[in-house]
Amino acid sequence: MSRIIAGAAGGNPLKSVPGDATRPTTDRVKEALFSRLESWNIIAGARVLDLFAGSGALGIEMASRGARQVTLVEKAPKAVAVCQQNAALINKVLKSDAVSVHRGSVDSVLDLYFDEATDTPRKTFDVILMDPPYPLTDAELETTLGKAARILAEDATLIVERSSRSPQPNWPASVELIASKKYGETQLWFAEPIEFN
Repeated sequence: MSRIIAGAAGGNPLKSVPGDATRPTTDRVKEALFSRLESWNIIAGARVLDLFAGSGALGIEMASRGARQVTLVEKAPKAVAVCQQNAALINKVLKSDAVSVHRGSVDSVLDLYFDEATDTPRKTFDVILMDPPYPLTDAELETTLGKAARILAEDATLIVERSSRSPQPNWPASVELIASKKYGETQLWFAEPIEFN
């Protein structure tokens, strides 16, 4: 059973998505990821977008550790139901509506946050987590990264979790890789917006 590791809701159990449709992040990777994010001091007060959320465990961990607002994005009906249950749990513990669930495809949700007519974001995020299913092609990932990059706040962090056998993602021109780390079968990539003077 998956649990919230730390923070205000630390120790609380989380529901898992039944079957093998999703690929949960291992506790080892989760602990390493959050240790790094906390050392960078970017969780407290952050607006977080958890894409391909699965059970919502990563986004919910962010909320437990002090993120101000977390949106879980998932399209599979069973996963959406689990996200909603886990979001209700964390919101009850936190006595807030910090975590919300958005059902839909990641690309369509990203499009909602960007106004094509004015070429400006309708909303920006401080942290975007992406743990796409391994079958997602490199070209599909590149498209999604391009959409995500448009709604990054200044000094935001974009995190991609992929198989360690996958190549480095093709980053949009507006972001740059700042760190990467391999944990067995999993690779984490960290990127941030490039500052244009």
